[in-house]
Amino acid sequence: MTQQHPWSRYVALGDSFTEGIGDPEPRSPGGNRGWADRVAEVLSEQTDDFAYANLAIRGRLLRQIVDEQVEPALALRPDLITISAGGNDLIRPNGDPDRLAAQLEKAVTRLRSNDATVVLFNGPDIGMTPVLNRARGKVAIYNENLRAIAVRHDLVVADMWALRELQDPRMWAADRLHFSPIGHNTIARMVLEALNVKNDLKPYSPEPLPRRPWRQARVEDIGWAREYLVPWVVRRIRHQSSGDGITPKRPDAGPYHSRTAL
Repeated sequence: MTQQHPWSRYVALGDSFTEGIGDPEPRSPGGNRGWADRVAEVLSEQTDDFAYANLAIRGRLLRQIVDEQVEPALALRPDLITISAGGNDLIRPNGDPDRLAAQLEKAVTRLRSNDATVVLFNGPDIGMTPVLNRARGKVAIYNENLRAIAVRHDLVVADMWALRELQDPRMWAADRLHFSPIGHNTIARMVLEALNVKNDLKPYSPEPLPRRPWRQARVEDIGWAREYLVPWVVRRIRHQSSGDGITPKRPDAGPYHSRTAL
């Protein structure tokens, strides 16, 4: 096999976004696929003896990701690392984008200590998302901080904010918090493009969305709040996390075997 890229060991760090929540696949470890699995699949097809680990766990805050995932990731001796962290912090009332960026930079410094390529995710534009749109300004500040960190540490930026396709509601799962399979596939294509890796992942070419009557949209919003928003708020009040009791779906670096196709 002709090597098409320089990486042979890839480790993904993060929360539900990197775990692949919103992209259910019963045959995948943990029952979810996601953008990171898709990236690993493409990379594995282009390099012999490729290994992949995914340490991400849903609901994790930035500090938890740093404390629980950075050192185990380095122990796997990766030459490619992706990290997405801080989103769960920013949507909380006390989420400080400057403080969070400073914490993340310390983790990035450690991850770069062995000269691995590190891909850093910024946050998407959530201006069209109910409730979460209140954190849009904080996400924008955080993103600017991350760009400065990327320059200082020679990182690759996976630019979620610039990925305007994510404005399409079909890119999001029913909970409006996570991405749908189409969204995860679109993000995987963006990451591979950032890494300058050719791939055959198909771009999404949607038909225009039909106009929704105002009343229908409000009914759908109320249903969403009842099914997804209220349980989320209750967990926050009770200091519970959707990741309680969850372990990484791919804790060890091993071969990636493709079992699905979009």
